[in-house]
Amino acid sequence: MINFLILPILIPLITGVLLIFAAKHVMLQRWVAGLSAVLSVIVSVLLVQKVKNDGIQTLNLSNWDAPFGITLVSDMVSALLVLTTSVIGLACVIYSFRGIDEDREKFYYYSAVNFLLVGVNGAFTTGDIFNLFVFFEVMLMSSYVLIVIGGTKIQLRESIKYLLVNVISSALFVIAVAYLYSVVGTLNMAHISARISEISEMGQPGIITVIAVLFLIVFGLKGAIFPLFFWLPGSYYAPPAPVLALFGALLTKVGVYSIARTYTLFFYQDGGFTQQLLTILAVATIILGVIGAIAYWDIKKIVIYNIIIAVGVILFGISAMTQDSLTGAIFYLIHDMNIKASLFMLVGIVAAITGTSNLRKISGLIKRYPGLGWTFFIAALSLSGIPPLSGFVGKLLIIKGGFESEHYWGAGIVLMSSLFVLFSIMKIFINGFWGTPRAYEGADKIPVKSMMIAPVILVAIAVLYGVGSEFVYPYISQAAETLANPSIYIEAVLKEY
Repeated sequence: MINFLILPILIPLITGVLLIFAAKHVMLQRWVAGLSAVLSVIVSVLLVQKVKNDGIQTLNLSNWDAPFGITLVSDMVSALLVLTTSVIGLACVIYSFRGIDEDREKFYYYSAVNFLLVGVNGAFTTGDIFNLFVFFEVMLMSSYVLIVIGGTKIQLRESIKYLLVNVISSALFVIAVAYLYSVVGTLNMAHISARISEISEMGQPGIITVIAVLFLIVFGLKGAIFPLFFWLPGSYYAPPAPVLALFGALLTKVGVYSIARTYTLFFYQDGGFTQQLLTILAVATIILGVIGAIAYWDIKKIVIYNIIIAVGVILFGISAMTQDSLTGAIFYLIHDMNIKASLFMLVGIVAAITGTSNLRKISGLIKRYPGLGWTFFIAALSLSGIPPLSGFVGKLLIIKGGFESEHYWGAGIVLMSSLFVLFSIMKIFINGFWGTPRAYEGADKIPVKSMMIAPVILVAIAVLYGVGSEFVYPYISQAAETLANPSIYIEAVLKEY
């Protein structure tokens, strides 16, 4: 019987290796990458249904049972994020057919994209804390290639900063894992949780709190939370639009997922200090993201700072630790991955048409490109959480969970952030799409219709995700239940141990 659990990792891995040998054959690369992405989406859908019907899926590699061997685990949280990643991967591959130049495609572009998907899907699926580090490194090494392909001055400058930050965070990750192993004597995530629970029955030792903070620093650097987000605006500004869409949708979300997984599975006993710290940092992240989003007149920077706002909103939902807030955090996480990818694609089309991302030099686009304008408008409303689009349900549940946990000030800031997000993103629409049309040199050569295919698909998914929230709610609720009750995860992984 096919184990769908490993296929979303295995398919892009095999594809990435094969495409290395076809580096100069661009059309062949496109076909192989596209078919592989479609296949990944299909197996991810089957995996979600398998988890829904049969519960948490596990796979012990090398025939060693947990907690002694390497275990892959797919609960509903993991399965939904793998599905979202696969859909975004497919959309970015389609967008790359027209959104990136052929010279870049010949430099192992599609191989790097597939290896990045291996890292992301692996991080979502692994049940071993050290292998989470391994998959992080696979993802990061692929991102190093993607951020520098093309060799422009800004890419080379920002890639040095990006590489240094991630090398430091990776070193801290290994240190954090070593400290944790020295205390609990295991690397299996379910077994770690069980061991920490046993230790905490005699009172929470200070070393566990120190390790929790260390992991928050590591994953906070990856996820760009306050005050560790300093590297993100410049690094994400440098690469071309398809790469930016991949980065904006996936990379920070792996850091957010890692915080959610460790803080609900490992460190939930010390709710006083660590959860309060997470709440404060989440709210600070929202505030700093809002300031950046409303201050800039560069369309890329505005959407990039909206990544930071979303990270804060999701982490606030996790820190509240109620069933509603966790449900809302997962709902909003999936929404944000999808809508950020579509927005960066749309911003890439605008920049390609106009030759600039400076909003003061853009106006009147909707007259000539009405499809682009109205697609961006719908995406903007969804990002802002306007009902009945996808951003509304998740944010509503997060705010409700914030009130339930008596974090009234945090819930109020999450609510207010929606207005600022709407202001920042509608600033692009009002100034860039309305007004007097301008003539842009080379605009006729841009294949706007074919570039619009991928973002239109993602925006349509965002609309359906919001309107059909009643259909997807049982899946999200099952995912939140796993986070809220660690015993479900532990029993599924350790079984007879």
